[in-house]
Amino acid sequence: MRGWAAGLASCTGVLALVVISPHSSGQEKTRKAGAVASRAASASAGPAAVSYAQRFAGLCAACHGANGRSDMPLTPVLAGQPSFYSITQLFLFREGRRSNEAMTAVAKTFTDDDMRGFSEYIGTLPPVPAPPSATAPDKARMDKGRALAQQHKCVFCHGTDFSGGQQVPRIAGQREDYLKMSLRGFHDGTRPGYTQAMTAAVSQIPLEDLDTLAYYVARFPAPVPGDK
Repeated sequence: MRGWAAGLASCTGVLALVVISPHSSGQEKTRKAGAVASRAASASAGPAAVSYAQRFAGLCAACHGANGRSDMPLTPVLAGQPSFYSITQLFLFREGRRSNEAMTAVAKTFTDDDMRGFSEYIGTLPPVPAPPSATAPDKARMDKGRALAQQHKCVFCHGTDFSGGQQVPRIAGQREDYLKMSLRGFHDGTRPGYTQAMTAAVSQIPLEDLDTLAYYVARFPAPVPGDK
């Protein structure tokens, strides 16, 4: 615990400099990570005049969507995310504190200026609602999810509309599979956070309740039959 606290303090201090300073599973997975790293290196080597909007389109949009809404399984929606949250995650990937081969390969090529530039651009992307579902949300699960969000104080940090802010992510309309994976990662300690708040918040919640929370938040604020 003491070692993690020291590491977190170091992470926070370096991240503050990044934000403020003006200068400051197998062969297929390995192949994909290498390809992503190559594209990232090419993007970083481009002319300074190339905007981060253009670089996002060339490097990030294939997975995260041109408008920041991903269609790929287990890939987070970036649209509507606060820039400070985005730079925090890029930092964690660059420093090897979050584990994802493709994102680590990309982030390791980023300078501090790159992390600021990409995160600031992501911060300009407006929220994009999830595509309409073929079926209406299950009222019983939505009601239970709403109650769980209140019970476990999700709204205290993420807001009553789950829009987040600063280092707290927007989770309203996030992909359900990504939410489920993230919540389970915080639950078992495999997903690090900027602080230990999420690990502490979800570590004692039953997995089935975490899945219900993911179901609810992914569909928020979709109208539910029978609600007034």
